Amino acid sequence: MTTPTTPTLNAYTIDGDLFKVIKNAENQYSLWPEKKATPAGWTDTGFSGSKTEATDYVDREWTDMRPLSLQKAMAANK
Repeated sequence: MTTPTTPTLNAYTIDGDLFKVIKNAENQYSLWPEKKATPAGWTDTGFSGSKTEATDYVDREWTDMRPLSLQKAMAANK
């Protein structure tokens, strides 16, 4: 007798396996399901791909984790 298997759900595949990378005014990045509209306050970076590809893109691009306003404030105090 075979035991039925339960499909594994992945919280990151809400609307499929493709994600777009979005960015807000503070230069903070996020992954967003490609099929969903970009939320208010965020802009599409133009990159989309699998979760791994999108995460790799964010890792390459988001090199300064400080919000943009903090970067500017610190630069003004130099």
